[in-house]
Amino acid sequence: MNKGNKVKHLNKKVGHRQAMLGNLVQSLFYHENITTTVAKAKVTRQIAEKLITRARENQKDSLSAAQKVHNLREAAKIVKDKEILHKLFNDIAPRFVTRPGGYTRILRVGQRISDASEMAMVQLVEKKELAQLKDDRKAVRAARAKTKKKTVKAEKPAKEKKATKAKK
Repeated sequence: MNKGNKVKHLNKKVGHRQAMLGNLVQSLFYHENITTTVAKAKVTRQIAEKLITRARENQKDSLSAAQKVHNLREAAKIVKDKEILHKLFNDIAPRFVTRPGGYTRILRVGQRISDASEMAMVQLVEKKELAQLKDDRKAVRAARAKTKKKTVKAEKPAKEKKATKAKK
């Protein structure tokens, strides 16, 4: 008896496929809009919607702290970048709290010129405008730079103490 494939292999080995799809999902959350082939778009949508659902569950007050950490770590298995993970849980998930599902859409955009592959655009249904995204990124980078300066200042006195001990 023939059984259906539960995994779309996309002509890739397991590690390559997981890395590629993880990067596509990260790009989708970062830009809120990506263009790729139709097959990759369909698999990316499945993964992205599961991650958004996990992030939405963290918005509930009835969850314990351990369950919230579990959801965060499960999402971190796929989304490696902490900035994007933070955006998923604190920016994207609250937008979809009232929505029962269907957080992404796939729009077919024609064929790629080089190899005539069918291309599609994957985007979040409730996405921000480009100007708003740029402002958010500037704010995140400024906050990160501020914390970086604080850690550098905190490390300097410790190094100076070591230097004075070495001189004695």
